[in-house]
Amino acid sequence: MAHTGTGYFDRKGNFYKSPHDATVSDLAALLGKIGDGESLAPGIANMLLERRSEIEQLFAEHDRMLGEEAALKAARIEDAAGKVTPLHLRPSH
Repeated sequence: MAHTGTGYFDRKGNFYKSPHDATVSDLAALLGKIGDGESLAPGIANMLLERRSEIEQLFAEHDRMLGEEAALKAARIEDAAGKVTPLHLRPSH
């Protein structure tokens, strides 16, 4: 007898029974082929999805450090602005 069901599709249009499997497929496609022989990308993609919260935390910390680094560089440039004497170059002949 016929029945209905729910399915999920990855970005390529491949059908999967769970959102987890469809997302792993998309992540694996983003990673591309990794390793010799059969690609390691599906296993890595699965691990990325399982460790999502830790990975998002790392990226948040990374973004915060980049912001701090940019602020420090801007402060150094601003501080050095009054201490730099421009060079007057002689014309070349």
